[in-house]
Amino acid sequence: MTMAAVLHFAKGMIKPAAALAVVAMAVGLSYLQKLSLEREMVYSVFRAFLQLSVIGFVLQFIFSRQSVAWIFLAYIFMVSIAGHTAGQRAKHVPNSKYIAGASIFAGTSVTMLTLVLLRVFPFTPRYIIPVAGMMIGNSMTVTGVTLKRLRDDIKSQMNQVETALALGATPDQAIIRQVRRSLVIGLSPVLDNAKTVGLITLPGAMTGMIMGGASPLEAIQLQIVVMNMLVGAATVSSITSTYLAQPGFFTYAHQLRPYVFSSD
Repeated sequence: MTMAAVLHFAKGMIKPAAALAVVAMAVGLSYLQKLSLEREMVYSVFRAFLQLSVIGFVLQFIFSRQSVAWIFLAYIFMVSIAGHTAGQRAKHVPNSKYIAGASIFAGTSVTMLTLVLLRVFPFTPRYIIPVAGMMIGNSMTVTGVTLKRLRDDIKSQMNQVETALALGATPDQAIIRQVRRSLVIGLSPVLDNAKTVGLITLPGAMTGMIMGGASPLEAIQLQIVVMNMLVGAATVSSITSTYLAQPGFFTYAHQLRPYVFSSD
């Protein structure tokens, strides 16, 4: 990273620094309303600034190298963080972090491979890393919600599940309703967002292109691709997570594991 690049970055931070005025407004309102969120707001904004600044320099370095190896390293790093985060949300699911990570990897890699093979995106760091980041973040949220909801639904309906098992149902058959319900709930926000995109909000990719000088018609072409890939990756990730999680709920004798459902 050259000194000129650092100076250019510092100059470009003038506007983001000016935008701190709205954060100050939020902190003031939190203080007046006695919400006790002032410290958390300041910490969150500072952390976001630090993380984005670091990742900006890292991406600048990766883009300048144009190496396929850096794509895979960045991808594995993002999937690992996403799996850990989603697993934390569903921490009572056995091996939740590994399941979430594997599910996110499956959903995003299959989707990305399809897009590359169809030549929607070239296989270069400048395209693949930002696109992968969007898919991974979205799949992380969906997977965490799906896993948590599946475990909670089984816990609240243990009598029904155990009755089905006693009548000869397999574990997969005994929890099929809970699996379907968790998938519907996990995927609903993604589908609702796809239904209302452009009507209520202009998504980040589209907004960024328009503000960068691209025509609205070019921007919507990219946004359509983004919405399609988010739906595809989230669906594969959430379904994979339910299949991987199911064995952890049952013993080898096809009984529910009590310790999995004994805590909240």
